[in-house]
Amino acid sequence: MEVIPAIDLLDGKCVRLYQGDYNQASIYNDNPVEVALQWAAEGATRLHVVDLDGAKAGKSVNLSVIEAIASAIDIPVQVGGGLRDREGVARLLKTGVQRAILGTVAVEKPELVIELCQEFPERIVVGIDARNGMVATRGWLETSEVAATDLAQRMAQQGAAAIIYTDIHRDGTLSGPNMDALRELASAIDIPVIASGGVSSLTDLLSLLGLELIGVTGVIVGRAIYTGDVSLKEAIRAVGEGRWQDVPPETNTFIV
Repeated sequence: MEVIPAIDLLDGKCVRLYQGDYNQASIYNDNPVEVALQWAAEGATRLHVVDLDGAKAGKSVNLSVIEAIASAIDIPVQVGGGLRDREGVARLLKTGVQRAILGTVAVEKPELVIELCQEFPERIVVGIDARNGMVATRGWLETSEVAATDLAQRMAQQGAAAIIYTDIHRDGTLSGPNMDALRELASAIDIPVIASGGVSSLTDLLSLLGLELIGVTGVIVGRAIYTGDVSLKEAIRAVGEGRWQDVPPETNTFIV
């Protein structure tokens, strides 16, 4: 299973929100590129970046920072937040980012997702952020009447490369992933599912391995690797292969 470290960008800084609340942001580093280099050095095979300003504004805001991150590391980067039209997605993918994550438009403009999946095959991922099983949109500020599993099925049929499922009530809380919701969603579709939200320990990661056979192929880890509750290196050794040939032996602490 792929362990994917997260970098959330707010005002150009690396932060973590609590349950998606912009008013409860913890700043971990003023230099996101430095953080990206650290996670790559610790063996990450992919990086997950969210433009929180973009999610709220409806357009990419931290594009220059994202481009700097993608240029600084040699692992794939996937980015979401504020991608609401074809031009925004195309602009993002030109920065060196491998995958664009679409959330709000999957609910509001599903036809656009279909077009983008055809234009950029294997480069479009749909992010489904759920609150009590219903899809939240516009930077988690609004909750739709669309069920997460229903949306996942539609997007899988339309060519999405993968689904990233985030349980908002678990995100940033270190309370463990929502195993029941992940099991239901992964069982309903035939494309990879990446779990996100609530991971607090190696025990949580190991529990997710039980869902790998039904399609949960990766897990995004955020707050836990910043607080030290989870060592990224240990997490990758426990559930994934990693890039250990690139990891200097003395690299075992987070740069602050």
